[in-house]
Amino acid sequence: MKILILSCNTGGGHNSCGRYIQSEFQLNNIECDFIDYFSILGNKLSKEVEKLYLKSTKGEGRIFKNVYKLGENYNKTGLPSPVYELNKLAKHKLQEYLEDGGYDLVICPHLFPSMAVTALKKNGYDIKLINVATDYTNIPFWNETKPDYFIIPAKSLINEFTSKGIDEKVLLPLGIPVSSTFQKVNSNLKLKKDKPNILVTSGSMGFGKLKDIVKKLLENIDAYIIVICGNNEKLYQQLLKIKNDKLIVNGYVNNMNAYIKECDIVLTKPGGLTSTEVAVLNKPMIHIMPIPGVENYNANFFKNNHLSLVSMTIDEIIANTNLLLNNKKLQKELVDNQKKIINKKAADELVSFVKKNL
Repeated sequence: MKILILSCNTGGGHNSCGRYIQSEFQLNNIECDFIDYFSILGNKLSKEVEKLYLKSTKGEGRIFKNVYKLGENYNKTGLPSPVYELNKLAKHKLQEYLEDGGYDLVICPHLFPSMAVTALKKNGYDIKLINVATDYTNIPFWNETKPDYFIIPAKSLINEFTSKGIDEKVLLPLGIPVSSTFQKVNSNLKLKKDKPNILVTSGSMGFGKLKDIVKKLLENIDAYIIVICGNNEKLYQQLLKIKNDKLIVNGYVNNMNAYIKECDIVLTKPGGLTSTEVAVLNKPMIHIMPIPGVENYNANFFKNNHLSLVSMTIDEIIANTNLLLNNKKLQKELVDNQKKIINKKAADELVSFVKKNL
C-alpha cells in the first residue's frame, strides 16, 4: 500500500497533523508521502493561498469570522458550494499526480484536497479517501466530501457530524492524530525552576495580541514567561526589545513538545491541533482570545468538557493564569479530564485501522 497525505497552508495545524500521520505510517514501514495540495497546481498558488489566509486573520480575525459565518449560512442552503466547484477544477492534475505516484489511499486533514479527491471518486476514479477533522467541530462543507472513512475528534461530536448529512457509518471517533514520536519527549531545555514556567504560544503563525499579553503577564505574574513566536518575525523582534529577566523569547522551534512538557501551564490559541498537542502531554491549559469562527468551537469544546480555561480578554488571561498557578486541584482536574477525553493513541489507531481494513 502507498499512501499520500494531502494538506494545504491555511494554518499550521492541518500540515502538522498530516506530518504526524505520515510519521506514524512510516514507523510501521508503510510508504507514506506528504504534499501541499496546492503545490500540485503550482507553487505560486500555494503561496497566494497562504497569504490570503494570513490576511483573513488580521484585525482580530474579522475577515475570517465573516467568511466562516458566510460558509455556515451557505452550507445550510443545501446548494453545491463554490468552494467545491473551485476545488473540482483541480481533479485532472490531481489524478495525474496520483497515477504517477501509484497511490492507493489519500488522507486529507484539510477540506480543500478532500473536495478534489471527491470529484475524482464521483467520476469513477478508484482511490480510497480518509478525511481527518483537525478541529472540534464540523466545519462548513465537509458534508460535500465523500470519504470512505472520516476521523473525528470525539464520540460526543458524532451527532454534530451526522446532523450535517455525513453518514455515521464512515465516522471513526479516534481523536485528532498526534504522533507517538511527539509524545516521547527528550528534553534538555534546562529551564530555571525557582519560579513557575509559563509557556505562551499562538500557533505556527504567531497570531494574536501577544506583545500586550506578554507585557501584562510580566507585570502581574511571578513566573518565567516563555514565548514561542512561530514564524512571526515582527513579533519576535518586538519581544526581544523587552528587557526583563523573566522573559524568554523564541521564534520557530522544532521541539515544541519539550517546552510543553517542561512548563507548568500553557497559554495557547485554541487551534484544534495545538490544543490536542498540549492535552496529550497532560498540561494545564488556558485558551486565549480565539480567532472568531472555528477557534470559538474548539475553545467551547475544551471549556465545556473542563479540559481548559478560556480567556476572552487580557484581564481574563491574567486572572485565569493566577488562578491556575495557585490552584493545584484545578490543575489536576483539567489534566484528569484530558486523559479521559483526548485519545493519545489516535495516530497509532488510525494506522492499525488502515492496515486491517484497507
